[in-house]
Amino acid sequence: MKNSKNLRDYTCQELEALFKERGLQAYRGRQVFKWLAQPGIYSFAQMTDLPKALREELSKEFCLFLPEIYKEEVSSDGTRKLALRLKDDELIECVIIPEEDHYTLCVSSQVGCAMGCAFCLTAKMGFRRNLSPHEITAQVLRAKEVLIREGLIKEKPLRNIVFMGMGEPLANYENILRALKILLDEKGFNFSRRRVTVSTVGLIPQMEKLGKDITAKLAISLHAADEDKRTQLMPINKRYPLKELIPACRRYPLPKGWRITFEYLMLKGVNDSSHDAHKLAKLLKGVPAKINLIPFNEHPALPFKCSDEETIFRFQGILLSYGYVATIRKSKGRDISAACGQLATRLAA
Repeated sequence: MKNSKNLRDYTCQELEALFKERGLQAYRGRQVFKWLAQPGIYSFAQMTDLPKALREELSKEFCLFLPEIYKEEVSSDGTRKLALRLKDDELIECVIIPEEDHYTLCVSSQVGCAMGCAFCLTAKMGFRRNLSPHEITAQVLRAKEVLIREGLIKEKPLRNIVFMGMGEPLANYENILRALKILLDEKGFNFSRRRVTVSTVGLIPQMEKLGKDITAKLAISLHAADEDKRTQLMPINKRYPLKELIPACRRYPLPKGWRITFEYLMLKGVNDSSHDAHKLAKLLKGVPAKINLIPFNEHPALPFKCSDEETIFRFQGILLSYGYVATIRKSKGRDISAACGQLATRLAA
């Protein structure tokens, strides 16, 4: 693509400023922004409420490139995994998850990941690069195109977005923030702040920035309630240990009634004892918390097993006895490696 500037990287405010600098009215920027939030828009020629001369001018300077759908897999439970080919031929994955009355999209923020978590297949890829804002929002557009093509979006909307795919979102902070501004803007994608969740392993400085810069749901990948065990599972705990992370969660600015979600993988014989449950409950004291227990998705490349059902229910019961909201995530897309911790662009092979 000869034009290097992708107009999909711009927030609405930036587009308004861009057009004002060219001696045009700001509303032209809002018109373009609205078009860019619609699936199926690939050229400026489709923006029919813009003057033809302006469309031609924009096409000379900017592009609207979208990653293509390289491959698509459908699970027996209706989950869909899309592999998207980027401009440099790297691949990322996103997952469309069917819920009772809506769809949730799990999006990636990086190609690969540098965090090195012992239980995650994406970590096996290593880190390739960050995604740009348009490569993040493109996952939403491509997912909507698939749902429209299959006639599924008529039944229920794509309503929720979770930044829980490939990569550590807050390690790509500036691009994630810009993508959030684009996705949450009511003049474009118009996602509810209550329906967009950013997950992190606990990068404390970026967490604090996020709380100041924008309002969205926050999820913490926790997975252990003591320092040594968490460090073994998640090397980031050496840099940002629990003794610093949990106070940062207590300080995190939340709208009234909101909770931070703590994600906790159930690993057999590792972090699933009654002692672990009591320790977790005490660790999170004073944090507005929802605890999401995640049955581990086993894979030959990973050394862990999933806790048995009885153990998971016992663990949940202990947390409930302390008054926490504690749920057990129903794993979806296992048969196509689309479940939690399984994204690793195996389709590229």
